[in-house]
Amino acid sequence: MSIVESMQGFVEENLSLLTPLEQIWQPTDYLPDLTAEDWSPRLGRFRETAERLPDDLLVILVGNMITEEALPNYTLSLGRIAKDPTGTTDTPWARWLRGWTAEENRHGDLLNAYLRLTGRVDMRSVELTIHHLIRNGFSTGGEGDDYAGLIYASFQERATRLSHGNLAKLAADRGEENLARICRKIAADETRHEVFYTKVVGELFERDPETTILAYRGMLRRLVAMPGSRMSDGRDQNLFDHYAAVAQRTGVYTTRDYASIIRHLNAAWGLETRSFAGKAAKAADYLCGQPERYERLADEIESRIAEQPTVPFSWIHDRAM
Repeated sequence: MSIVESMQGFVEENLSLLTPLEQIWQPTDYLPDLTAEDWSPRLGRFRETAERLPDDLLVILVGNMITEEALPNYTLSLGRIAKDPTGTTDTPWARWLRGWTAEENRHGDLLNAYLRLTGRVDMRSVELTIHHLIRNGFSTGGEGDDYAGLIYASFQERATRLSHGNLAKLAADRGEENLARICRKIAADETRHEVFYTKVVGELFERDPETTILAYRGMLRRLVAMPGSRMSDGRDQNLFDHYAAVAQRTGVYTTRDYASIIRHLNAAWGLETRSFAGKAAKAADYLCGQPERYERLADEIESRIAEQPTVPFSWIHDRAM
């Protein structure tokens, strides 16, 4: 039995990080009630406030939504850890993955419905991009390594939490409180999920510290693959890079955020206080130096992105950003 498999009891203790079904929110809770007698004015008010969003935030929202909608790819990636061949296995790992999938599934549904109801974007282009991304597949770069998969999940849950949270702040600043509430709610889910995966990796550090730190170093040396990196609308061959540039310019997700995530995980897993030898000690030194490295690079990256020419986005009817 692998160490990850042997952690069923630890996972069981942390299943409380999934929200009980009777308390769970659903996308409908954050959208106009189209069954109400006054559905038309409700929808009108909803669309009116959505007009306050500028094009750059629309691009970020669409990119974030498309990334959330590619949930099937991420579930497949983590499925090996759960070892749920029937799809109904009652082990803690299998119950976590199914519960996590159910909670994450609402994110794309809600953002998709929001965008459709606002009428602000070209939904067919958005749908085509979702189709491409799921069909193109997803790779963390650490296939076959369960430790790397769990470390990756810890990183990405925090990254999506920051992205949704920052977008919520910018939407609120523009007076679009509907979207701000939606993004805050999604960010709260990502926070619970981040806590789970971070705790699991923390337990791996207790049980198998050398293998864990080498897996962590390997992931950062490859750079952390972004979940939407293989998105395509069928026209722009560098669509993800262009979306990421807008995220950087708006401050929704930046190089400094990347550095802050590494710093947070290093602290959460106690890298500076743990004792390692040989390759593991070198890995620890490398990892502890990464936040400062990316902080030093941040100004250069920001300047380079600021100088890039604008490009048209099919999502917003070929307006340039």
